Amino acid sequence: MTTQFVFFSGKGGVGKTSMACATAVRYADEGKRALIVTTDPASNLADVFEQPIGHKITPIDGVANLWAMEIDSDRATEEYKERALAPIRLAFPPQIVRVMEEQMSGPCTAEVAAFDRFTDFLDLSPQDGPAFDVVIFDTAPTGHTIRLLELPAEWSQSIETASQGSGQTCIGPAAAIQDAKHKYERALATMRNPAQTTFVFVLHPEAIAIRETKRAAAELGKLGIHTQQLIVNGIIPDHERANPLFAARADMQARYLKQIEVELPLPARRMPLLAGEIKGVARLRSVAALFFDGRADHAPEAPVLDGQAAAALNGFEQGAQKIKDRIVPDGHRRALFFAGKGGVGKTVASCITAVYLARQGYRTLLLTTDPAAHLGDVLGVPVGHEPAVIEGLPNLWAARIDPKAAAEAYKARILDDARKRGRPAQSIKVMAEELDSPCTEEMAAFDLFIEYASQTGWDAIVFDTAPTGHTLRLLELPLDWSKQLDVKVFASVDTVAADDVAKRRFGQVIDMMRDPQRSTFAFVMYPEATPIFEAQRASEELRALGIPTGLVVANLVIPPEQATTPFARARRAMQDKYLSEISRRFQAPVLQIPLQPREVKGLDMLAGLGRQIIDETQTVDALLPA
Repeated sequence: MTTQFVFFSGKGGVGKTSMACATAVRYADEGKRALIVTTDPASNLADVFEQPIGHKITPIDGVANLWAMEIDSDRATEEYKERALAPIRLAFPPQIVRVMEEQMSGPCTAEVAAFDRFTDFLDLSPQDGPAFDVVIFDTAPTGHTIRLLELPAEWSQSIETASQGSGQTCIGPAAAIQDAKHKYERALATMRNPAQTTFVFVLHPEAIAIRETKRAAAELGKLGIHTQQLIVNGIIPDHERANPLFAARADMQARYLKQIEVELPLPARRMPLLAGEIKGVARLRSVAALFFDGRADHAPEAPVLDGQAAAALNGFEQGAQKIKDRIVPDGHRRALFFAGKGGVGKTVASCITAVYLARQGYRTLLLTTDPAAHLGDVLGVPVGHEPAVIEGLPNLWAARIDPKAAAEAYKARILDDARKRGRPAQSIKVMAEELDSPCTEEMAAFDLFIEYASQTGWDAIVFDTAPTGHTLRLLELPLDWSKQLDVKVFASVDTVAADDVAKRRFGQVIDMMRDPQRSTFAFVMYPEATPIFEAQRASEELRALGIPTGLVVANLVIPPEQATTPFARARRAMQDKYLSEISRRFQAPVLQIPLQPREVKGLDMLAGLGRQIIDETQTVDALLPA
């Protein structure tokens, strides 16, 4: 039997992991040998299955025929480097091997290694281990997924170019990775085979998700991948029209459901919003029964707060002033970074904050480093690649960092600098080959990020960052980036020191990020287990870099006065449980954004929310149900 491959993709936070896990459980329960693999750096498989998984094929407890794996970028990188360098060690002297090891120390190697491990599952042969009837990929958010799928062509080109030139690439010696090139080509051929591979886009009935899905579907079409399906998730149940808040959201969704039928004419299935969270095998089975068989959902009973949780919620006090202290500049320019799991509302939180600051008279720059940039969608005005003032709000400028445009400018600057330093033509040629590698875009985007963060003409800079795992990788890049500059100099037989000015500028920005008086790192989450646990892991990683978490934003909180039906009360009770978790896990004030009857969009709505949640912040205690 030929192995079937199913990819779950879509905007962050739309329920890809939940739907992928429920589907995997269903296949396994039907007797198929199923494997679910995540390529997301911020993986949540272990959280959903409630058991450790990690960087190995692991059987899932309570489900015969089901295995799972979370690809670990660091482990995959070491495995990849060892495979690439093993034959080199046998054929070359140690000093040459050391140069090649340094050559592979950059950020590009980490990405190619993760993809290399991912393609192993598309290129399995009988001797590789147990055969699977179906392999399910829980992919990273759409923008990163598309980039991942585009990489094989870039790598093939990079390998081909290097073979005709210096023989070096940032992902290893060209001769040593020719086999990998053929593996990537086979993997892409498998993804293009409609008899073997299906792409399932998960989306909410909302404008941004529809636009992103259309873009992603078109990009896959360009790659020759046409077997696509939809799961429209999070639909308000009909019985909740008795609730004014949910009735308004249901009306909004109805308009977008019609738009999806017209603009995304693909096989589609719908999944309702559930009263309880999706965690554990038993819950996954009930979700699969609802999705595949149409059985009624038997939601778990509303959680009851234990004494410790209730005390944490009741005792957790925050005031408008405490929130403002983390947002408003106080004698220094302030940088604010909004991070978190994809889809939790980072863009909304960053736009509310930027509009609030601009209306307070602060010269504010709003930037996004997320490949799936949605600033313009939320602001309701176009946002380009260069900072431009937002019409109607003279103190607010906005821009989105375009990795491709940044890469071209970055390459031109590096090569021009090399020519000015008098480097020989052969060295210039080697550097040009290295800069044509796929990792240059990410390095260039970070370089531009550093440039903006170094500017002194702003009172406040608000960064709408990429999803958590990618954000952390972005923050770790400079160490690799500086090292790569050194390697380029060494490989080019040049005695000039690596770009010391750039390194010093980076150090100044990191010092700023570590200073609570000048910088606030805010984690955005909705009050459910997965985004909280993911944010806590990321917060700990940042703390290890000396960067404290200064603020937590709890998004999509149901106002207590709207919890008027059993469904709404069950969801609000679940949120109360996790609001108490937030208060216990994060030593930072919590800003709450209430669930709105419609999408948050436009300067007027953003300004109104800013006044409501920043100027007139309620305590968590006041938000408890009566």
